[in-house]
Amino acid sequence: MLYVTDEIAINDWELSESFMRASGPGGQNVNKVSSAVELRFEAARSPALSDPVKARLKRIAGRRWTTEGAIVLQCDETRSQARNREIIRARLVELIARALVAPKRRVATKPTKGSVRRRLDAKKARGEVKSLRGKVADE
Repeated sequence: MLYVTDEIAINDWELSESFMRASGPGGQNVNKVSSAVELRFEAARSPALSDPVKARLKRIAGRRWTTEGAIVLQCDETRSQARNREIIRARLVELIARALVAPKRRVATKPTKGSVRRRLDAKKARGEVKSLRGKVADE
């Protein structure tokens, strides 16, 4: 079980981990040890998440969301497989926690009459200054 909040816990059948060799520097270790972790979370089929949360999670996940409705995360930051597993699970928890927060609805407002009048007066004054610039005509 992966606990996100007190109410939300991800079951083990929803998560699958695969291990592969990490890319980049590391000497012989990188050629011998499969320390990189790929975590797959079946988000679309998860009973722990509600539909609005799944929709927000899909938007937040972006390219990491597959056509089957799974989130695929990878980590090869450290040389330790266990540490990479901890990092990737923490990232998944953080991703789901971000999706749990519903965005605040924007309340449409209108500018006050006074602010509209002040803006138009300022524009008029600036236009007056600009119109006085230029060549002086001979009389």
